[in-house]
Amino acid sequence: MDYANILVPADLGEAAPGRIQLAAGLARRFEAVLTGTAAHAVPAPILVRDVYDAIDQEGRNKAQVQAILEQAHASFERFTGDGIRTDWRPSFADATAHLIEQARAADLVVVSRRGPGDEDPGPLGVLPGPVLMEAGRPVLVVPPRTAHLKASRIVIAWKDGPEARRAVSAALPLMREADRVFVASVGADAGHEGAEDVANHLARHGAHVTAHRLHTADDDGSEILRFALLQEADLIVLGAYGHSRLREWMFGGVTRDVLDRSPLCCLMCH
Repeated sequence: MDYANILVPADLGEAAPGRIQLAAGLARRFEAVLTGTAAHAVPAPILVRDVYDAIDQEGRNKAQVQAILEQAHASFERFTGDGIRTDWRPSFADATAHLIEQARAADLVVVSRRGPGDEDPGPLGVLPGPVLMEAGRPVLVVPPRTAHLKASRIVIAWKDGPEARRAVSAALPLMREADRVFVASVGADAGHEGAEDVANHLARHGAHVTAHRLHTADDDGSEILRFALLQEADLIVLGAYGHSRLREWMFGGVTRDVLDRSPLCCLMCH
């Protein structure tokens, strides 16, 4: 497997240039198409006098949203650079829902981290939680002010389950080229015996890999982040564990820690 189509949302926030540049770098590296998206719902007319006023308001609202989408397109074009093929998919819709819809034709989706204290990019911004839960694709979560990903040293946060297995498969193109890969299991239910099997499996794919069992009195998320920083890793690969209830996105453990505060890029699968 390689990445043939990489999907990235464009917005007008401060994190957008770095996220787009990072996605463009991956597209260039894997000779993939980079598809940009932007979406904004058209506000409904309010306090209308009659049907003609409603039509007039709707036209003005649509023109304003179109101008915002064109700004996002200009930003996408500016930060992709040269040497890659691109596609552009705008819509008058909810930004997160539109990105999830477009993920049907993507191998990898690149989004920004949205933890406490991170910037709100406005109505064009997407939330990583719903994307992880609904896109059905690997999602690369990028921290603010990160514009490049070499993925030279990769930590796999191993917990035996379908989510982690999918994440490992999704990261194979990157792990084949990495200098080092570390399969790290932490927590009582991580499936430590499986970490060695995964390491052997990745070695058959050509990865330079070792398995590690982490012992901690702290929470699992903190220990994974600490281990990754100690290994000078620039990418964490893990399953995204959670569920939705009435569209309230619920995550626990390592998943929540990564989404909220990881200083490293994280490739995740649900």
